[in-house]
Amino acid sequence: MPPIHHRRAAAACAAFAAAGALALAGLPGTANAQAGPAPLPSPAETAGVDRTSPEVLKAMQRDLGITSAQAEARLVNEADAGAVAGALQGAIGRDFAGAWVQGRTSARLTVATTDASDVPAIEARGARAEVVPHSVAQLDAAKARLDRAARKTATRDAPVWYVDVRSNAVVVRAVHVSAAKSLVSAAGVRSSLVQIERTAERPRPLYDLVGGEAYYMGGRCSIGFPVTKGTQQGFATAGHCGRAGTATTGYNQVAQGTFQASTFPGRDMAWVATNSQWTATPYVKGQGGQRIGVGGSTQSPVGASICRSGSTTGWHCGTIQQHNTSVTYPEGTISGVTRTTVCAEPGDSGGSYISGSQAQGVTSGGSGNCSSGGTTFHQPINPLLQQYGLTLKTTGGGPGPGPGDPEPGGTWAAGKVYAPGDSVTYGGSAYRCLQGHQAQAGWEPPNTPALWQRA
Repeated sequence: MPPIHHRRAAAACAAFAAAGALALAGLPGTANAQAGPAPLPSPAETAGVDRTSPEVLKAMQRDLGITSAQAEARLVNEADAGAVAGALQGAIGRDFAGAWVQGRTSARLTVATTDASDVPAIEARGARAEVVPHSVAQLDAAKARLDRAARKTATRDAPVWYVDVRSNAVVVRAVHVSAAKSLVSAAGVRSSLVQIERTAERPRPLYDLVGGEAYYMGGRCSIGFPVTKGTQQGFATAGHCGRAGTATTGYNQVAQGTFQASTFPGRDMAWVATNSQWTATPYVKGQGGQRIGVGGSTQSPVGASICRSGSTTGWHCGTIQQHNTSVTYPEGTISGVTRTTVCAEPGDSGGSYISGSQAQGVTSGGSGNCSSGGTTFHQPINPLLQQYGLTLKTTGGGPGPGPGDPEPGGTWAAGKVYAPGDSVTYGGSAYRCLQGHQAQAGWEPPNTPALWQRA
């Protein structure tokens, strides 16, 4: 799929500026961008917004009710917001209480803190500040206690719980309130940290038919993202689609590969190693068979736009509701998934979630449908890559040091998955990770201020 023309990227940046959103001058690494001979890339350039597939933009227009220019501007804004949120998380430290974007087109950034003295620093970066009682660390700890309690407590009637930074609480969604109360009591979590919401949803894995590109293993599932492990090629997919040793055939019924590892329940992740007839490419299948380029795996913030590929329901978009979600299926509870407003139906399982050109995860399960609306959960891609030592196939990145160029040295390494707050050295300097991603050539810390901040 050819990239968006540079004129379109410029229009997106202009629309973003006109919306009065976050100023690029407030982003880490951009203050000196015009002073040197080689300006550093903006967050939108790092995320490859100008290379976003037209199919992604069309789906965003349809499902989010916005124009093409607004879709491009939103992606620019979300990339910038993610970089600012990462920098502020490091600056605020243990007082950090989460960040999210909101607004159909402008996607304005809000950063929460437990200390009112942090407000000037937040506002100086162009973000809205909100002072709340609980830090993200406190909420994560409370959710972890719920996760542990769920191993010994029936959660079929309280199937979903997650850290909701917008409400500053751990939300438990329950068919029967008594089931939620039993879980909270068993976990020993203070009631002030928890909100209980009534729901009729009973999520289930999305088995059988195709999500992105079909493959068969006694049933049918879909390829999430093509990957490599050394010289071995393969793909990431959902763990509930098969166990280690399960053989697969491709969409054309030709022998394809074998599941190398699979985790489900607990998590919902797996990868398949393919034979020499199959080549991993940096694409996912879009509407009408169009190819959608994958530029990287930078995780988008809560409230950001996200799209999903599935052969049952095609392309659909929505927004990210919460990260760090736990959900109970009939087979057991899985944790660490992301909850979205994107609809899905049986047959979309294992398919690709993507924000702009950045891989987000593989379809796990959900409830509802694409006629009346629904909720879905995806297994984030970065933990999957890290768990199995895989490298995402991408169209992004650039060449490493050329012949005769000295290696800068340090602990940073292409192919490694980094989480916010991780520290590395590169070229004699120390850097802190701002946004979760898998490193690739061309994304070295000095070159990507959206991903790394000098310590």
